[in-house]
Amino acid sequence: MAFQQGLSGLNAMSKDLGVIGNNIANANTYGNKSSRVEFADMYANAINGSGSNGIGLGVNITSVEQQFSQGNITTTANSLDMAINGNGFFQLSNGGTTIYSRNGQFQKDKDGFVVNSSGNQLLGYSANIDGTIIPSTIQPLKLPTGSIAPAATTNV
Repeated sequence: MAFQQGLSGLNAMSKDLGVIGNNIANANTYGNKSSRVEFADMYANAINGSGSNGIGLGVNITSVEQQFSQGNITTTANSLDMAINGNGFFQLSNGGTTIYSRNGQFQKDKDGFVVNSSGNQLLGYSANIDGTIIPSTIQPLKLPTGSIAPAATTNV
């Protein structure tokens, strides 16, 4: 039984090292959240159903959980890049399906919509001419791509 116990520990730690390697590889990826492996004991009486004093059979991985702690906020040269300070996600439209992301790297597409690198449109609430947010249906955010209509000067 000792070989099985040791082997379960080696397998669990191998998976843990894989998660750690993924965290390191994505350390500078915007919006990435690190993960952590959660372990649990395996008991003999859970497998064969006999005995009241089960000897442990090793370790098992119960899950790999994302850690949603606040990351670093850095400035960029792109005026459309955004960050979330604290909890929350950006809502994006992927062909009518709402998806969520912490990655705030955005640009304008050819139609003036604010999109991420995958072409998903950023969702938000529209504003009136005074800049007041209209809390109604959420919709893709679109920035004007043409020039603003001219207005004659009334005061000199």
